[in-house]
Amino acid sequence: MAEIKVPELAESITEGTIAQWLKQPGDAVEKGEYLLEVETDKVNVELTAEFSGVLKELHKESGDTVQVGETIGVIDESGETSSSQPEEVKQEGKAPEAVQQNEAEGKDEKKQRPIASPSARKLARERGIDLQQVQTVDPLGRVRKQDVESFTGQNIPNQQQQAATAPPKTTAAPKPVASAQEDVPGKPVERIKMSRRRQTIANRLVEVQQTAAMLTTFNEVDMSAVMEVRKRRKDKFYEQHDVRLGFMSFFTKAVVAALKQFPLLNAEIQGNEILMKKFYDIGIAVSAPEGLVVPVVRDADRLNFAGIEGEILNLAKKARDNKLSLSDLQGGTFTITNGGVFGSLLSTPILNGPQVGILGMHKIQLRPVAIDEERMENRPMMYIALSYDHRIVDGKEAVSFLATVKELLEDPESLLLEG
Repeated sequence: MAEIKVPELAESITEGTIAQWLKQPGDAVEKGEYLLEVETDKVNVELTAEFSGVLKELHKESGDTVQVGETIGVIDESGETSSSQPEEVKQEGKAPEAVQQNEAEGKDEKKQRPIASPSARKLARERGIDLQQVQTVDPLGRVRKQDVESFTGQNIPNQQQQAATAPPKTTAAPKPVASAQEDVPGKPVERIKMSRRRQTIANRLVEVQQTAAMLTTFNEVDMSAVMEVRKRRKDKFYEQHDVRLGFMSFFTKAVVAALKQFPLLNAEIQGNEILMKKFYDIGIAVSAPEGLVVPVVRDADRLNFAGIEGEILNLAKKARDNKLSLSDLQGGTFTITNGGVFGSLLSTPILNGPQVGILGMHKIQLRPVAIDEERMENRPMMYIALSYDHRIVDGKEAVSFLATVKELLEDPESLLLEG
């Protein structure tokens, strides 16, 4: 017998939650074959079998929390699958017709178990979709998340289609002192367990607000010059670099230049010491299906506009496809978040600890602006917000940092001079 143990997942991660078992007791297992999916605080990890044999038993079920090094199942290296056991033992007392029927059902069940990525299986469970009905263009027949998202259910019977399109049923949780029904009598409710990532996000946001002296300062940027440069250069930029020129590269360049002038915003607190970071790994907040993630653009100060845009595009795609690795998410020194893509006009971003600064971008909106004492013009304006940790960053530095970002964006050619 060989024990299935939770391996080292990554530095600083000591536990996870079993999202789903991809094999069940009695199934044949090949060495290197995917056994289960474990959800960690940041990413989902597929664990493979280290031995060939038959999955004998499971010690932990889906939804259980497991520790690194813990035994969660057993593989019988010399065992046979349940379908290969002698029929005299397996089907004792049954008529030959029943034995043949069960044999056929077992073969059909094994044949119909589709190969799918963990994210595809999870989405299918949430939407109540039978993966066997989902068509894929993958040459190996692996069902991907995109296949589940595009699945319409047009080729399945009406009864199955209703089941596939119906919202997933949830099992009522054991009643504590008072149930949800007692809180809102006569009203429909639904209990949904928070994913591990969502729990982690919630805990860290609360922790930051409890441990950091967080303040937010605001300014506004006239985006006319940046928009004019983009309009004039975007086509040639795309032809040369095969990536579109967006706003984020301008903001990243401006932030790096401002961090060089105000280095405390690129630091962190460790006990009674301040760790001054001499590198610029900028986190870009991205909304992913599993919740907000902050992948990191490494050494942003060494990248040109095309390099920044290409890296952001790549990280955003990995986030949407749930393909981010732990290395993509660790070690940022400062964060930029853009609520403007969802229509936010103004907000106070929360620090991404242990960082001490985060810049919030917002919606560009035409507003009347005083040009001088006599003239007014409608200009594309954006409110920007800087949340900072007042324990090491004073108000003067924070306000000056944000004013520097504003000045650089309103004169975008200066970003080239800043390197």
